[in-house]
This record gives sequence, C-alpha cells and structure tokens, in this order.
Amino acid sequence: MSLHVIILAAGGGTRMKSQTPKILHPLCGRPMIAYALDLAAASGVKQPIVIVGEAADQIKPHLPKEVKVVIQSKPVGTGDAVLTARRALGGLSGDVLILYADTPLLRRTTIQQLIEAHRKAGATCTLLMSHLADPSGYGRIVRDPTGAIVGVVEEPEATAQQRTIREVNVGPLCAKAQPLFEALASGRASHTGKEWYLTQAVGILAKQEGTKFQTARVENAIEALGVNSRVDLAKATGIIQQRIVDSHLHNGVTIIDPRSTFIDHGVSIGTDSVIYPGTVIESGVSIGKRCVIGPFARLRSGVVVEDESRIGNFVELVRTRIGNRVRINHVTYLGDTTVEDEVNIGAGTITANFDGTNKLPTTIGRGAFIGCDTVLIAPVKVGQGAVTGAGSVIPKGHDVPARGVVVGVPARPLETAPKKAGGPAHPLAPKAPERPAPPPKKGRAKSAKRKPAKRKPIKKTLTKRTKAKKVAAKAVRKSSRSKRTSRTRKRR
Repeated sequence: MSLHVIILAAGGGTRMKSQTPKILHPLCGRPMIAYALDLAAASGVKQPIVIVGEAADQIKPHLPKEVKVVIQSKPVGTGDAVLTARRALGGLSGDVLILYADTPLLRRTTIQQLIEAHRKAGATCTLLMSHLADPSGYGRIVRDPTGAIVGVVEEPEATAQQRTIREVNVGPLCAKAQPLFEALASGRASHTGKEWYLTQAVGILAKQEGTKFQTARVENAIEALGVNSRVDLAKATGIIQQRIVDSHLHNGVTIIDPRSTFIDHGVSIGTDSVIYPGTVIESGVSIGKRCVIGPFARLRSGVVVEDESRIGNFVELVRTRIGNRVRINHVTYLGDTTVEDEVNIGAGTITANFDGTNKLPTTIGRGAFIGCDTVLIAPVKVGQGAVTGAGSVIPKGHDVPARGVVVGVPARPLETAPKKAGGPAHPLAPKAPERPAPPPKKGRAKSAKRKPAKRKPIKKTLTKRTKAKKVAAKAVRKSSRSKRTSRTRKRR
C-alpha cells in the first residue's frame, strides 16, 4: 500500500520572538525542519509534502528540490493545513503519515513503529501517544469506559477533569487517506470557530461505523517535546547534542569531556581520535583516524583532517584540507587552504584568504615548515620542504619554491649557498650590501710586511749625586791600591 507524508510547517512561532521562522532555527548545525524530512526519508517516501504559511519565501530555499511545497494562505489550524495538502496528493488512495516540523526529537525507529502498528492492525487511524507526569501543553486522548478512543481534546478546550489525563497525543499520526480527508472536510464545513485542528477529525472518525483506532507508544517521553520557545529549543539542542556525542563514543572516539564539547550533525570522526574539551566541530567536517583535536579548537564546515594529524588549542580551520601527520599546535587560522602531508605549522600562522571580494586559496607543500607568526597572503603556494622564517609575510603571487627558505617582511629568499656563475637571480633575492671602508686608525699606519727597526742602545744620563758617588768610590779604590803597594815594598 502506498504511503504519503505531509509535514506541517505553517505555524507562526510567535513564542520564539524572532523574525526567523520557527522551523528554520538551527539545531546542531541544521534547521529544525530537517529532522522531520529525515523521518519522511526513513519511512521510504522520497517526495514529502510540506505545508508552509506566510514565511514560504524564507523556507523554500532550505528544502530539497524533490519536496512538494503547498502554501496555506491563512493560518486557520492544522486540520485546514491537511485539507490544503489534499490537492497535492492527487488521489486519495493509500495511507498518509502526518508529521510536525517542530518535534525534532522523534527517532526514526519510533515513526517506523507507528507505521508498522497501523498496518499490522489494519487501523483507520493510529495515534502516537505517550504517558507524561506533567501533560501540560499537550492534547489529551479521551477514552470511553470500555477503553475505546472517542477523541483528542486540546488543552485550551479541555475540562478540569480531562486535564488530569496523562495519556497525551504526541502529534504524528498515520491514517487511511480517504476516511481522514472526508472527516476533515465534513467537519470543516460545519465548524464556525477560528481554527480547525487535525485532532478534531479523530472525534468525527470515532462516531463513524467501522472506524478502528490504534496507538503506538513513545518509549522515551522526551521524544514528545515540541519546540515552541527558545527554552524548548535549548532543551532540544542539548538532547540532540548528547545523542551525537554518544554515537561517536560508541564508534571508538575518545571525547574527554562531552559536556564541554560541541559536535554538530553530519560530522565524521575516525577511530582512536581524541577530542579535547572546549572543541567545536561544525557540520560537514571529516576527521581521520588517530587524530588529536583541541582543546579549544574550532573546525568549521568544509574541513577535512586526515589520519594522525594534530589540531591544537585555539586553532580555527574553514574550507581547509589537512593531510596526514600534520602538526598545527597553537593559535592559527587557516581558510581555503590545502596542507599536504607532514607539514609543521608554527604558532600564530595566518592565511589572509579574503581580499575584500573573493576567498582565495593557499597551498602548503609536503614537509614544509611554516615559522611562527607567518602571514600567507592568498593566493600563494609554499613548495615541498620549504621553510618560512618567524614573522615572515609572504605576498600574494610570490610562491615559495620547493626547499626554499624565505624570511622577512616581505619575505625574501635566504641565500644558504653561493650561486653558480651565470645563474638567474631570484626576483626577490636581496642585493648584497656594500660594506663601507673601516675608518682610519690614529697614528702611522703599519705595513703588513714591514720589519721591526733595530733599537739603538740607550745612553744613561747620570745625575750630579751619582757622579759624586762614583768619584768617591774611585778614590777609595785608588787609596786601597796604594796602601797595598807600600806594604809590599816594606816586606821586601
């Protein structure tokens, strides 16, 4: 039997207090209505019908091309919305599954159970229900003394006794298309109120002979949460976020602190990767095996990180591909960049990828070493094995050759070996500065081959006292000689 899906998305969402339609508010990286579209796809329906209201122009761009959009010109209730969808179905054969765009917590298995319960029982209408300790805000399922369903009453119309009922209508239902539409049409013709609710058709069907009702229970009551305010939105975000984290944990990913880690829907993470606290990973990110991400890293849409790479603290990546065994450890921004294998990115590296009009690419070759505080002004390429010095600024279009070394602002090649004679000069090669001659030293300049001059003996100048001493000493010596001579003569 064929199955049609109608998604009700025409509500104004006035309690959200926002110019954005309620069903477009993001939940973990995707609009709220996307979760209802997932349920439709899980039921096997490729062309669901989405009923929208005054915000149709805002909603349509967010819907897949295969979706049939029907506009409810006046917001006069969910029953009127379903009647509006009848013309889009063409015929009235088969079953119809009705979903709500503002109940994003329903699981696919829950909706599959609803469809199976309906078809297995051969029911006219099957309601999705739950038992809540606090049923405030929900329509109550009313039964007669035999337990048969006689209707669903919304809380504003419920009596004091009916409000004590804890069996609530979650919203989605599966029904045979022809009886449902006939009940809605007959009731709408005689209804004089401002709004015509879908649940009012349940009471009409209950009065018809041969109607068979069935219910499917939501095992986890939290799935019944409808998002009508920003408080509800925050609760739903937390629940979906926990589901996402749990799925990665079950797939072999280590998340150090799930409470401070934010991972959107549609993220792929390989086994044995580790996610540190404070990390934000947005939709459309793919991370390989044995990677380390964070703490306090932000990976935005369009990022691919291959195996065994390290994205450290305060690193932001967007529309960037990171190769294998890359190290980006600290305080870096890379946008529209391709980083090949085994590259080291120093702290403070920035790719200036936006020229005021366009986003431009940067390529960093295999094994390159990017020094701290390097600024790469796109478009630019750094060759394999190249090195940029700390604080370098690489101007746009001035590619760094393979195994080249550049330094400075703007970066210029660093000559590490003498150039071959006749070789072309690099356009950024610095000219050798002329060394000024050293200042002349004071005094006579020394010749490199000059022999030392022979020193002349220095004549000592005697003072008067020295002369007198010498004369006296000479006289004493002379007197001594004369005495020795006289004594010798006497002996003879």
